[in-house]
Amino acid sequence: MAAHKPVEWVQAVVNRFDEQLPIKASQQNTHTKVSTEHNKECLINISKYKFSLVISGLTNILKNVNNMVKNIWRNYETMLVKQLLPEICHFIHTYREGNQHAAELRNSASGVLFSLSCNNFNAVFSRISTRLQELTVCSEDNADVHDIELLQYISVDCSKLKRLLQETVFKFKALKKVAQLAVINSLEKAFWNWVENYPDEFTKLYQTPQTDMADCAEKLFDLVDGFAESTKRKAAVWPLQIILLVLCPEIIQDIAKDVVEETKMNKKLFLDNLRKALAGHGGSRQLTESAAIACVKLCKASTYINWEDNSVIFLLVQSMVVDLKNLLFNPSKPFSRSNQNADVDLMIDCLVSCFRINPHNNQHFKICLAQSSPSTFHYVLVNSLHRIITNSALDWWPRIDAVYCHSVELRSMFSETLHKAIQGCGAHPAIRMTPSLTFKEKMTSLKFKEKPTDLETKSYKFLLLSLVKLIHADPKLLLCNPRKQGPETQGSTAELITGLVQLVPQSSMPDIAQEAMEALLVLHQLDSIDLWNPDAPIETFWEISWFGFFEHSKDRCFK
Repeated sequence: MAAHKPVEWVQAVVNRFDEQLPIKASQQNTHTKVSTEHNKECLINISKYKFSLVISGLTNILKNVNNMVKNIWRNYETMLVKQLLPEICHFIHTYREGNQHAAELRNSASGVLFSLSCNNFNAVFSRISTRLQELTVCSEDNADVHDIELLQYISVDCSKLKRLLQETVFKFKALKKVAQLAVINSLEKAFWNWVENYPDEFTKLYQTPQTDMADCAEKLFDLVDGFAESTKRKAAVWPLQIILLVLCPEIIQDIAKDVVEETKMNKKLFLDNLRKALAGHGGSRQLTESAAIACVKLCKASTYINWEDNSVIFLLVQSMVVDLKNLLFNPSKPFSRSNQNADVDLMIDCLVSCFRINPHNNQHFKICLAQSSPSTFHYVLVNSLHRIITNSALDWWPRIDAVYCHSVELRSMFSETLHKAIQGCGAHPAIRMTPSLTFKEKMTSLKFKEKPTDLETKSYKFLLLSLVKLIHADPKLLLCNPRKQGPETQGSTAELITGLVQLVPQSSMPDIAQEAMEALLVLHQLDSIDLWNPDAPIETFWEISWFGFFEHSKDRCFK
């Protein structure tokens, strides 16, 4: 056989060697060990004459062994993930039970779930899909929907989002209302997980539309449109509907035309109702609030699209954005729902998105900077600027230098907020080296009070922390002095640095004190020092540094 059929003979020896490997054979005895050693010697001898055949056979064995090991570990890992998931889910949902550490536990657990889903998506998806299937036959009106809510915490790319949409389309109609609402809320958050973690994929959607994604999104749009029979339900689904519409670039173009197909009329009607509600003609405060949320989502999504790829979506944004800003940033009638944190997040998203869409139209920035505006507006502005600085993932997003023209107002805000926060804590009042613009609240509740209340002090502390973080993120934003002479520039820089120095020893505000130290370090970097007073940077550096050290030492002596 060796002489007449060398290939078959070599393969037979290799196969016998493969079968005797420890990963395949049971526990070896003396006989099998001897046989294995004999096979090794045979292979070595054969390789002298048929080297390529032996190497090829051994290579295939290695590939098979590697695949076996991978499968074993993959199955083992999947099993561990499935065991871990219930425990992670427990921590995600403990916030409902009033645990004092609930928010922290929830954030940590959701981070773990996100990481797990990156490499074990099928295990997580299986849990969600199984629960969806169970709920399609569940007769309880208040069924447990916790597993559905996992959608908002998992990592999804384009293909995984399509799977989620397909699964939802398949099962949505059979779900009870509580489960449908959970899906509606969670899917919208899953979309943002995709966009924020895979922005390039979303951008490509508008360069090369994906029919299968658009088909799923359109089907789900129609399903939730049918679900939205009442005002309350419409308010619940509008934010998801605008996202589903964004996933259909070609439909957005179609419904922008004068003549629209019958199958697309409900999308056009949806946008018309959105505009009416946003302008206050929807007949319901609930719809107006939902329209505001949906429009902010639209604006935010549009910033991930290069306007050259799809100008129609920007025309859609422009048709709504004026009414949106009038609704959210009206000082005489601030936008307010039951959840203030959600309002702030919505306003920040709006402000950041509007800046990215058109950085030169910053009228809304001026409204937020105005002395008479509510303190919430100031907080929203500062945190929006911080996000613009720290999150610039896409090439076409404008940089913060478009806002440098507002440095004077921001420094004034810092000085006034510092003064109020320290005054509220009962510490020494903030030192002012130069007169600064006043930035007092014009609210009646503060007019006749020399010292802020505890609630007001807490508000000032939050704003102050955000301002110090802003200085840390981009010192130039508060150092910039357009059209100012050297002495004025030096004076404003001195006041800024002295204010930060005063915060360092504040034991009642440890988080602000720590951030102030970080900001001071950044301000003392070479490129920042040059801005202290461009006319005389070295002299200014020594004067301000000496004064800051002196005042800090004096303050510690008083204590």
